[in-house]
Amino acid sequence: MTTKLKSCHCCGLIQQAPQVEPHQSLLCVRCGSRLSQSGNRITSASRTAAAAAGAFFLFWPAILLPILRIEQLGITHQSSILGGTMELFRHGSYFVGSVVMLFSIIFPLTKIVLLIELSLLEIFQRKHKAFTLRMMEHFGKWSMMDVMLLAFMVMLVKLGDMVEFSFGPAIFAFILCVAMSMLASLSFDPHAIWED
Repeated sequence: MTTKLKSCHCCGLIQQAPQVEPHQSLLCVRCGSRLSQSGNRITSASRTAAAAAGAFFLFWPAILLPILRIEQLGITHQSSILGGTMELFRHGSYFVGSVVMLFSIIFPLTKIVLLIELSLLEIFQRKHKAFTLRMMEHFGKWSMMDVMLLAFMVMLVKLGDMVEFSFGPAIFAFILCVAMSMLASLSFDPHAIWED
């Protein structure tokens, strides 16, 4: 039975890992996390590509369709994420508008596109994929769609007695987009970049 050295993605321990069947899993001796296996790179890439493509297609209705409908004193207003950001710019709130635009639209979209690119294992060279992985990890830290979703929930709890609100069609696309983006990140195996 041949052994290879494997690095744990969780605790960083480098350990000897025997060759096992594809359906069996290897666990880290220190923290118990599952170690990536050589034969799983195509499966990992396929799952990442499917989840990232789903997130990409859901992203557009999530930012373009109305997400909330608010009624206060008989006046109804509904807006999308992109429309709300443009409203901030129109009213002179350039700093807040820029922050919302960057962290809720540009960075999440960039992260999703980079995940799709990383899942195309056979097309790009390792050096390019390593650079893309570093960029994706950097943009992923600043991607705030899930934080924005939490902010919506907090706002709805706080404003519950003052205004009447209802969710627009974009909320479902938004929640699914966040879930698919997180699933794509979790299913991506960075070790697959270096495997032949």
